[in-house]
Amino acid sequence: MTDPNLTKKLDAVFGAHMEAELAGDLDRTLATMAADPHIVNVPTMVGGQGPVGVRTFYANRLIGQFFPPDVKFETISRTYSDERLVDELIISFTHTTEIDWMLPGVKPTGKYVEVVFVVIVGIDQGKVSYEHIMWDQANVLVQIGLLDPAGLPVAGAGAAAKLRNPSLPDPFFHEG
Repeated sequence: MTDPNLTKKLDAVFGAHMEAELAGDLDRTLATMAADPHIVNVPTMVGGQGPVGVRTFYANRLIGQFFPPDVKFETISRTYSDERLVDELIISFTHTTEIDWMLPGVKPTGKYVEVVFVVIVGIDQGKVSYEHIMWDQANVLVQIGLLDPAGLPVAGAGAAAKLRNPSLPDPFFHEG
């Protein structure tokens, strides 16, 4: 079992970071980060390395376009170690604004999206040292109408529904 004091400390560090990101405050966001941070959004490979790269990423690709105004975060689980936390969550939003870190070059489609994310956050001396962010880009592209799911093993919003309710039937397995 994880030490409750440690979980409170890690929650506070990451909470301050997320609060600054959502507020669109570049300087406050960067103040929550370690001296040599990095960010990797794995599906798009968009992010930054080191203080200059991370600042550039936040300034040009995240602050002001993190998510559309109706974004909702639904935590499924949070796991802790001494130096990191891992969030499993569902993020839902209507694609009404450009989201350059997630959908580079894609204009808003007006479509509703629900996507499962895994966010691994490194913590070093009370600061965020890295974020490795993963999601199923194929399911996002299906939901916004840029990928035809016919004949492909992609579930669209069904992936989030299955995470909420694991007893839902497997859409790709048919007995008989």
